[in-house]
Amino acid sequence: SMVVIASMIGAPGLGRGVLSALQRAQVGNGFVSGVSLVILAIIMDRFTQNLNKPAHKKQAATVKNRKQKRLFGGIAAVAVVALIGASVAFGNVSDNKGTVNLAYVEWDTEVASTHVVAEVLTEMGYEVKTTPLDNAIMWESVAKGEVDGMVAAWLPSTHEAQYEQYKDQVENLGPNLEGAKLGIVVPSYMAVDSIADLSDEAGKTITGIEPGAGVVSAAENTVATYDNLSDWEVATSSSGAMTVALGQAIKNQEDIVITGWSPHWMFAKYDLKYLDDPEGTMGDAESINTMVRQGLSEDMPEVYDVLDKFSWTQEDMEEVMLAINDGASAEDAAKDWVDNHAEEVAAWTNQ
Repeated sequence: SMVVIASMIGAPGLGRGVLSALQRAQVGNGFVSGVSLVILAIIMDRFTQNLNKPAHKKQAATVKNRKQKRLFGGIAAVAVVALIGASVAFGNVSDNKGTVNLAYVEWDTEVASTHVVAEVLTEMGYEVKTTPLDNAIMWESVAKGEVDGMVAAWLPSTHEAQYEQYKDQVENLGPNLEGAKLGIVVPSYMAVDSIADLSDEAGKTITGIEPGAGVVSAAENTVATYDNLSDWEVATSSSGAMTVALGQAIKNQEDIVITGWSPHWMFAKYDLKYLDDPEGTMGDAESINTMVRQGLSEDMPEVYDVLDKFSWTQEDMEEVMLAINDGASAEDAAKDWVDNHAEEVAAWTNQ
């Protein structure tokens, strides 16, 4: 459990797979990652138990296990030699230009854009590490130079607080996607068209995503502003859990009110509508921007240039998001998109 907790604050390791699956409500991936951790824990437990055995028990077991140890030792030696040989061979043919570290928040939009950029840089010869982080930690990591950049800054409203805090410590390369939107969203079959029309739908609850997300803060401000929502609440969860709840409600034709944003694959999959916002509490149209650490243009000018030129449309992003939602891995969905959009990619890479 400690490695999963550590991954919540950005620590690399085996816990990241479990955390990512929980955030995106991917039960299968979470199960596989969790079982792997359990197996590793059992192996470590047996190893430490053996270290603590009394000396006479260890001596009695020595003769019996000697042949097995020799056999396993030989197999291990062959495996190590093979791995070293493969590494050397691969290293001789690879043209690694360096390592690029990209951070992102585990929202469907940012999963799509980050992995597309990572795929482009990988094909250019870079080793790319993508790290999902909490929203605030993502910004802090770029500001401190712990990662090279991110393509996940929603401005001017969603990440307003983080941008004001770190704007002098990061370099803003501008929008990579225009026309993004936040709002309160419901299925089209619900008989409400405005936030001001809400009364007792969905148990007087707005289903949100992660605590601290800009859209959640806007929803909380909405509840505090509209008189008809005085006894409503915003229930936080994760973006994955929110979309699971949405799908279940639509399947059963039940009321549900969620924090929504576009682009998002759920608008392609379900018949949804934004509620009118006469008080303007959910903000106006936004853009998703690219932020990089200071000094990147000098350290890695080619990477800086790609990040500076990276720009795509809502339709592009939704294509990748929908592929991931339909079961493709983020890496495979990004690779397919890059392979099928050579002209757009060439504009980012000058190739």
